[in-house]
Amino acid sequence: MWPLRRFAQVGADFHALEITEERAGSALACPYASSAEYEAAIIQARRAAGVYGPKRQRRQWLLAGLACLALIFALFF
Repeated sequence: MWPLRRFAQVGADFHALEITEERAGSALACPYASSAEYEAAIIQARRAAGVYGPKRQRRQWLLAGLACLALIFALFF
């Protein structure tokens, strides 16, 4: 036959079960409302890590090179 449990022990077991249920419910929750929001967070994290790098500097070098070529072309022709 099963041993009889005291009322305090049953209450403690029930309380532990409630806490476990709350933790399980919060573990399944997603902090993002949509996939677009999730993708935006990933891009923001990658930019903060420096994965994409600065694009302005590349554009400035390209424009400077084109300006030099245009100047050379204008001087010789």
